[in-house]
Amino acid sequence: MQDTCNVFGAEPVNPDLIRQQLQCLANDVPIHAIKTGALGNAAVVDVLIDFLDSQPDLPLIVDPVIKAAGGGDLADDALVQAMKQKLFPRAEMITPNGIELTQLGGSEDPEQAAQHLLDSGCGSVLATGGHGTGIHIINTLYNHTPEHMHWEVERVGLNEYHGTGCTLAAAIAAGRASGLSPRAAISQAQNYVHRTLLHALTVGKGQRVPDRGIVWER
Repeated sequence: MQDTCNVFGAEPVNPDLIRQQLQCLANDVPIHAIKTGALGNAAVVDVLIDFLDSQPDLPLIVDPVIKAAGGGDLADDALVQAMKQKLFPRAEMITPNGIELTQLGGSEDPEQAAQHLLDSGCGSVLATGGHGTGIHIINTLYNHTPEHMHWEVERVGLNEYHGTGCTLAAAIAAGRASGLSPRAAISQAQNYVHRTLLHALTVGKGQRVPDRGIVWER
């Protein structure tokens, strides 16, 4: 159960049903990238890993959803460990916000937390800064090169929004599916998310939501 204020309860989908749905999709349509969000429980991670074994070259973008923007829990300890041990090493990129980065990387220092995740097998870590303050959001890409890459994006409004993290990760996956490089996909996705927030919708009493109907611009 969820509204624009918070998550009030969650129940994972039967992993067998997810397995069947993945197979249905693979048999029907070409798949060029995968993005994950809230997974439900550790058993779903195992199903996803089995599917990835049959699709080894697909870019995998993992939005490691742990808590809702309102603070509600969306992952227990078993799921967090399954993501860290099994899913992150398969991912091309994970996209934690500041709170998730601290919890997953085991450090209050963003660079050290990201390095811990890289050392454990992550391909790259895009640390997003939407939960911070200031007139600019700073997103930082950590990977296995000496220099980190930073993007500064103008912050829209003073309040938090519902769904910006998953919108960004999905947009990155869409860019990778269309053939963009990881860095180009990030740049395009950030521009897209910025535009969705400029036209954010007030649909309830809580956080505003991005208008994902905004047309892409290249």
